[in-house]
Parts: sequence; C-alpha cells; structure tokens
Amino acid sequence: MLKLDRRGLTMGLMLMATAMAGTAAMAADGLPPMKQKDSYKVGFAQTESNNPWRIAQTESMQSEAKKQGWQLVYTDAAGSAAKQVADVDSMIAQGVDLIFLAPREEKPLIPAVMKAKRAGIPVILLDRRVDDSVAKAGRDYVTFIGSDFIDQGRRAGEWLVKSTGGNAKIIELQGTVGSSPANDRHKGFADAIAKAPGMQIVAAQSGDFARDKGRQVMETLLQAHPEATAVYAHNDEMAMGALAALEAAGRKPGQDITVVSIDGTRDALQAIVDGKIGAVVESNPRFGPNAFETAKRYAAGEKIDTWIKVPDNFYDKSNAAQSVSSAY
Repeated sequence: MLKLDRRGLTMGLMLMATAMAGTAAMAADGLPPMKQKDSYKVGFAQTESNNPWRIAQTESMQSEAKKQGWQLVYTDAAGSAAKQVADVDSMIAQGVDLIFLAPREEKPLIPAVMKAKRAGIPVILLDRRVDDSVAKAGRDYVTFIGSDFIDQGRRAGEWLVKSTGGNAKIIELQGTVGSSPANDRHKGFADAIAKAPGMQIVAAQSGDFARDKGRQVMETLLQAHPEATAVYAHNDEMAMGALAALEAAGRKPGQDITVVSIDGTRDALQAIVDGKIGAVVESNPRFGPNAFETAKRYAAGEKIDTWIKVPDNFYDKSNAAQSVSSAY
C-alpha cells in the first residue's frame, strides 16, 4: 500500500492551488500584453478605400504612424470580409506588435480577432465593432475606438422629425448589411421617428455605403415609391448618389424632398450650402492620433476603457459653409 507523506501532500496541494489561481487570473484578464519599446510594428487592416471617409481614415493612420516613427503594415480588403480575415492572418504571420482592425462586418471578422489573441497580438477595433455576444472588448480585444452609431441615427431622425413637422414618407438607404454602423444607424433613427406617428419608412435597402450603389438603389425605390418626401442615407456617399437619382427623376432635393445623412464629407457639406441636403451628422474619420495614443497607453500598462467614443459634430445651414474647407 502506498504511504503518502503528509507534508509533501500539503505542499503539492498548495502548488496546485497556486497554479489554478494563476490560470484563473489569466482567463479573467485574457488580453495579450504589449511590451514597451521605442518603436513598434503595427498592422492596420482597412475595410476598403472606395470613398472619401475611408481615404481620410487611412491617411490619418499613415500620417500618425510616420509621426510616431512606427512601421505600419497596411492592407486594403477591397470590401471583402474574407480578404480582411486573410489580411489579419498575414499580419499575424509577420509578427506585428498590435493590429488596428476596421472590421467590415460584425460576425465574419470574429475568427480573425480570436486568432490574433491566441497568437499573443492585441487588437484595437476602429470605427466598427464585431458581435459583442461572441467577442468582447477588454477580454478578446483591447477596445473599440469609434462613434456612437445609434446616437448618430437618433440625431438624424430627430432633425428630420423637426424639419418635416413630424410627417414624412421616408426612403432609407442603409449601409453594408451586417455592419455595426448600418445596424445601429437604423436603430437610432427608427427609435427617434417612432415618437412621431406621421413618420413612415416606406422602403429601405442597402446601398453598401457606396455612391453609385446608392444612386441605383434610389432610382429603384423612387420608382416604386414616388410618394416619398424624405431620404435618410446611412452615409454621405449614398446621399450624393441619391441626389443624382432624384434630380434625374425630376425631383428637387431640399424643396420637394428632404435629405439627411451621416458622415461630414466636403461634398455633403457643400450640398447643404447649395440647399440640397438638409443636415449631416458627422462621423469623424481622423482616428490616427487617438489610435496610436491608445496603443502607447496599453503598452504602458494603463487600464483602457472598452469603448473610446469619438465626438461628432452636426452640420446644417447654420454652420456648413464655414466647415466646407476643413472637411475631407
């Protein structure tokens, strides 16, 4: 019969408890560390570069990387979630210190986030989220830096209610299906107009945040709903496409149909000045300084909030003219 040494058994149990406690602590924290260095090699996985907002965001990130003296590994997914996952895989293979990710869609990019975490590379999400029920900030990735998309939609909706006297038949041009801006901008807007029974969304369809797609969708929806008196576009590019479609159909934006949008591009602000768009809720694309400062704070061991909100302006006829020259 095996005789156990009481002292050895006690020490063994203590060591096991310590190991289990350590494992539990790691599981509770979860995030990979980032060593403090003079310079870093970081990745920026961009969604696409087919509109002014994305171009301005990319320029801001590249400019700040140069200012900080960091090496930036930049990729453009060209509107493909599958390519963006592959882009993140490539960054992991290159051994970057951190990945800035602007996820095209909420669900398809979760595996990329989790793979980076397993590889010991922290991730910071920019401008769009992933599905929070699966991957969480502070546990699976460091933080989300971005606007309050629900609030953006709410502000657009409240302005439209006020400007139309609470009566409008609305065509909604939605963003990329499955993306957090599209989901949240719809929710915020719908919640805001629900308070006014005379506000009705007569048609809604995705224009994929693209100008030409927005024009095509607007043409189709306007033919089906000539009674429309308002357009809510999830971004300025689709709004500009909608203006072209409306004018081609003989409608007069700003006169017989009211247009409200989100982003703050130079074209959209000029359209406010020209009387064609009523209002634009800003969605600030200049992420560079905030993103790199957050990465440095994380490397220094500071506690990072799970959501770093980007402040957004609001433009209408009262302030658009003086803001055009500084817009992107």
